[in-house]
Amino acid sequence: MEEKKLDLNSIIGFVLIFGILIWMMYTNQPTPEELEAQEKAKQEQVEAEKRAKELENAAVTTAEDYSISSDMDSTQVASIKNRLGAFGFSTTLPSATVGETLVETDVLDLKFSNKGGYLSEVRLKNFVDYNDQPIYLVKDGNSAFNISFGTSDNRLFNTKDLFFQPTVTKNGDNTVVSMKLKASENKYLEYRYELQPDNYMMDFTIRSQGLDGIVNGSQQINLDWSLKGYRHAKSISYENRYTDLHYDYEDGKDDYLGQMEDDETIEDVSWLGYKQHFFSSILLTDNRFKSARITSNNLVKDEEIDTVYTKQFASTIPLELKGGEFDTNLNWYFGPTDLKILESYDRNLDEIVPLGWGIFGVINRYILTPLFGLLSGFLPYGIAIIVMTILVRLVLSPVTYKSYLSQAKMKVLKPEIAEINAKYKDNAMKRQQETMALYSKAGASPMAGCIPALLQLPVFYALFMFFPSAFDLRQKSFLWAEDLSSYDTIIDLPFNIPFYGDHVSLFPILASVAIFFYMKMTTGQQAASQPTQEGMPDMQKMMKYMIYFSPLMMLVFFNNYASGLSLYYFVSNLITIGIMLVIKNYIIDEDKIHAKIQENKAKPKKENRFQRKMKEMMEQAEKQKQAQNRKR
Repeated sequence: MEEKKLDLNSIIGFVLIFGILIWMMYTNQPTPEELEAQEKAKQEQVEAEKRAKELENAAVTTAEDYSISSDMDSTQVASIKNRLGAFGFSTTLPSATVGETLVETDVLDLKFSNKGGYLSEVRLKNFVDYNDQPIYLVKDGNSAFNISFGTSDNRLFNTKDLFFQPTVTKNGDNTVVSMKLKASENKYLEYRYELQPDNYMMDFTIRSQGLDGIVNGSQQINLDWSLKGYRHAKSISYENRYTDLHYDYEDGKDDYLGQMEDDETIEDVSWLGYKQHFFSSILLTDNRFKSARITSNNLVKDEEIDTVYTKQFASTIPLELKGGEFDTNLNWYFGPTDLKILESYDRNLDEIVPLGWGIFGVINRYILTPLFGLLSGFLPYGIAIIVMTILVRLVLSPVTYKSYLSQAKMKVLKPEIAEINAKYKDNAMKRQQETMALYSKAGASPMAGCIPALLQLPVFYALFMFFPSAFDLRQKSFLWAEDLSSYDTIIDLPFNIPFYGDHVSLFPILASVAIFFYMKMTTGQQAASQPTQEGMPDMQKMMKYMIYFSPLMMLVFFNNYASGLSLYYFVSNLITIGIMLVIKNYIIDEDKIHAKIQENKAKPKKENRFQRKMKEMMEQAEKQKQAQNRKR
């Protein structure tokens, strides 16, 4: 065999080939920009593989995994579309676009967001806030609406981050807005809104078609609705006091979460209302929700700071499928917390207006509200308050007369009571027996003056609830008060006084002065009629303190209350003072009262069964006490 050896030509050939390879490698070396792009592509590939692994192994994914935004490149959009397509939802349809649908009615301006398919803006066209700015119930992300549901392969979707396809049509005079989250032309989840021309209530239907093989009905499906209430009134503390979460449950019962932070689970719910004092957002259902988890958080931590929001509300409501599909009929109400409007729907929505419970609510609903509505129909609102106050005080004047008459009787009997106290100063039981006997013979009672005062309390409290709930008073002016539903201001202070505020209101000052003179009259009469007894506090001293304490409380705490309420108390106390002066000077004659008492004392007084029993018990107690004293 011939031995092969390397010759010169072979060596030159190998050198040339090696040099060419080196040159090719050098000339094909990527630029720094190309190296950076390769590194980015490598990282994106790693992230994509990691995300795919997470989607494969995890039972729950975040909604951002399926969201398409305008700043994404084509590769990212294609990746998300492919993943959505794997679960049955396609974003290759026109629904996968960013945008809003604007709809206007006679009373509402609305925006529907393609992303999430829900109302992203709600403006009430006929109202403005204390700064003459439009009233928005929903705006700039203060509200969220979402339905979370699982797929057949145990993935979780949040509709608030998916894109819906909008269409706007007409149904007679009504406007219909359809927002569809599509898996195909024949498979979709739809939010259907139907708006009437002059109505704050709209129909809202959640329904689906062809999703029975996609949505997992065995997993819990939740409707989540949250809202941060915008500030609309001049006094943030006053508005926040009447901002709360109301609900109707168990066939007509109503309740609300407290003023502080609260969290509760309720059952058999027909509607949930987020009340922002004079404006409300309410979600209603034709078929009651079996349960709902509701929360309320106070966002006003410091009333001295200019606050945008009052409270934050949230509700989580489990939904049920029907035949594997969504089919839920609801209603939205976005409008004023006006008793007349809410009553017109006959859905128990008027319970969101805080008229008071029991007898207080009855007085407000069937007496004060209709009366004020009648008067304000032809009188300016401030004058209507004054006229209503006069009528209320005239109706209660017999009660005032009874109270004053009782005090006059006690004043006439005071010398005789003093004699009894002196005669039996060492025998409390005997002193009490003789005092009661005198009251019985004279036809007088120390409690007779208290009962009329107690009878006025329901009206007093009903009026206290009426004025903060009277929507018609909102932004109605009278004299120097620009808004009878808020405080009046005559001086703006450069600082804030705790419990008082940063302003001076005149109507509370006038009401405080009137209360001072009213109490000066009534407490003076009571002190003159009440006998002083040993072992009891000095009544006159206590009453003296009350004369100054009550007006001071009125002055401080009513400085931030509705000026209409302070106007009522001012006029009411003036009228009461006038009625008492008339009763004292022209109706009640103390000499005649004294003669009548003496006449009653001369007559034999027939005791009823209760009086006899009480007398026997007191006599028996007296005998026991005497027996114990003899043993000692």
